[in-house]
Amino acid sequence: MVEQISVTELKKKIDNNDNFILIDVRQVNELDICKIASAKHIPLHILMHRLDEIDRSSTVIMMCHVGGRSQRAAEFLVSQGYTDVYNLAGGIDAWAAQIDSTMARY
Repeated sequence: MVEQISVTELKKKIDNNDNFILIDVRQVNELDICKIASAKHIPLHILMHRLDEIDRSSTVIMMCHVGGRSQRAAEFLVSQGYTDVYNLAGGIDAWAAQIDSTMARY
């Protein structure tokens, strides 16, 4: 089972410059609406082909719109041997609602 991380916890990690990788698995058109600048974009449908871009020794946080796709992506990473993987609970929608009220929502 993949652990969940709240948007508040993610904000603290960003503010503290913690060492982690944030991966956004949404589609390009969704990123055009809103995104977190520090996130690496790897769409869910090609994640399996880009595993070499994700350091296995790093903390990895997966995100999407509301958390469903990123949960599947996080579970996939765990199945591939990644050990420090989290899912962003509520996704970027929760981020926009709780952290950045200026961010567009969809």
